[in-house]
Amino acid sequence: MLYHSTRNKNEVMSSREAVLQGLARDGGLFVTDDLDRAQIDPASLRGSYMDTAKRVFSLLLDDYTEEELESAIHAAYGHTFTAPEVTPVTKLGEMHLLELYHGPTSAFKDVALSMLPQLMSKALAGTGKKIMIATATSGDTGKAALAGFKDVPGIGISVFYPEGGVSAIQELQMSTQEGKNVAVCAVNGNFDDAQTGVKKIFSAVSKDQLLEGKGVRLSSANSINIGRLAPQVVYYYRAYADLVQAGRIQPGDKVDYVVPTGNFGDILAGYFAKEMGLPVGKLVCASNANNVLTDFLRTGRYDRRRPFYKTVSPSMDILVSSNLERLLYLLSGDDKLIADLMKQLSENGEYEVPADMLEKLHELFWAGFCDDEGAKTAIGKVWKDDHYLCDTHTAVAWDVAQQYKQANPEHNAVVVLSTASPYKFPAAVLEGIGEKAEGDEFDVMEQLHKVTGVPVPKNLADLRSRAVRHRDVIDRGEMLDYVLGKAAAEK
Repeated sequence: MLYHSTRNKNEVMSSREAVLQGLARDGGLFVTDDLDRAQIDPASLRGSYMDTAKRVFSLLLDDYTEEELESAIHAAYGHTFTAPEVTPVTKLGEMHLLELYHGPTSAFKDVALSMLPQLMSKALAGTGKKIMIATATSGDTGKAALAGFKDVPGIGISVFYPEGGVSAIQELQMSTQEGKNVAVCAVNGNFDDAQTGVKKIFSAVSKDQLLEGKGVRLSSANSINIGRLAPQVVYYYRAYADLVQAGRIQPGDKVDYVVPTGNFGDILAGYFAKEMGLPVGKLVCASNANNVLTDFLRTGRYDRRRPFYKTVSPSMDILVSSNLERLLYLLSGDDKLIADLMKQLSENGEYEVPADMLEKLHELFWAGFCDDEGAKTAIGKVWKDDHYLCDTHTAVAWDVAQQYKQANPEHNAVVVLSTASPYKFPAAVLEGIGEKAEGDEFDVMEQLHKVTGVPVPKNLADLRSRAVRHRDVIDRGEMLDYVLGKAAAEK
């Protein structure tokens, strides 16, 4: 299966090369025009999560050998998740929760970022080259990437996060990260500033050939990397198969998936699954107060020129959604249109899609948003009604799911994607169940445990005793020099 840039169909490469490169040279994202050939009948799925992963990867990443995929999948999922199912489905009332937070950093990004280092390592083998990864994070990607790439031979990683823009637990997870090949740096500004800075690094390195002849190439661990997106397709299939096996749906029934998302990668994976044959009804986009995606999916007009809010669901505090570009290309097949829309966004801060594309969006997606107060209310209600403790991002999706069901009484079975452990955001969760948070983050974690009895994940409980190793804080304009310095050290 071949991949090309969303902005130029002529930049074509294999999946191995697309995984290594991360972002296209023209700033576009890698897509394939062959999803209609990558079909999986969910009724044919048998066995474990790893078996499903092999089916998906063998289609989307078909230039990896069977042996390479089996080895990579075993390393990624064989012993790193606390749930044997990897991503179990829990029934809560009339809805279902797809739990994506049982990995080594207690966030959904683990599912993809346990696999991406394996894919990169296989693609690098025998080339004699090294990779420097530059990645921006709104909270969860950073730690999951750092954990996944820790001490991987031939790969260094620099993670940038917005200063003051992630939870205290998320920041500690990153700043205490061990590993000889990892670097963590705060950026003055918000996530969009950090993400834009990373894209500018890619542009500068490509345009000015800054790493030419140095044996080091640049790549990304963000969801702009197709190697990040492909693993996320797996859990949509696995959730469907689990629902059929449990007798909660019949084979062929459609399922509506409600996804809390800011960068659009997680919900785009659901669209990939739908195009590959999964009976997906509606993909429901759940936004927090930074509801740029909700507005876009309703109106067809994307406008990032709006107030930026720091919320209790910080991983969705995003105004420039990178992965949306992939969807727009897949709906239109028009690389010139996409290049023009992205130019408008960069220069004017807005764009509007054609009417026929908006019609397609309405057929595929439904969108809603939920502010902090609504999220805390949802946390309290789910705890009271089902004795289930959910995090702030899941709460946003839960609230939007209620909005969706009320607006669409004839809905299909509903699956809410649960993206993080509640202990990553303990103060907000504690307030949601009616308690007052007191002390530092670790005191609050302990308080939440005492009140609810829900165990604290070991990887979070151990944070207090870990030494802070990364204290760098820079301006966005210094990011390029920072990465070049780390790349030089990797030679």
